[in-house]
Amino acid sequence: MANHRSAEKRNRQNQERNARNRSIRARVRRAIRLAREAVTNKAENRDELVKAAVTQVYMAASKNVLPAGNASRTVSRLMKAQ
Repeated sequence: MANHRSAEKRNRQNQERNARNRSIRARVRRAIRLAREAVTNKAENRDELVKAAVTQVYMAASKNVLPAGNASRTVSRLMKAQ
């Protein structure tokens, strides 16, 4: 429980950021999952799905939701699997 106004504000900010980061992270995981399934099933639209996943991963990294190294490694593995 926050005892100061500044601590209450900090709690509100943290909750907003947490919700935003959670939605971005979920979007990234969904895109990666779809791309990996498309690659393993040799779907016709796998290039589009991989490109969409790469975009989502780099966007999350630019917003500091994912660490840069994690994003690079994920993209590298997606591209190699393609």
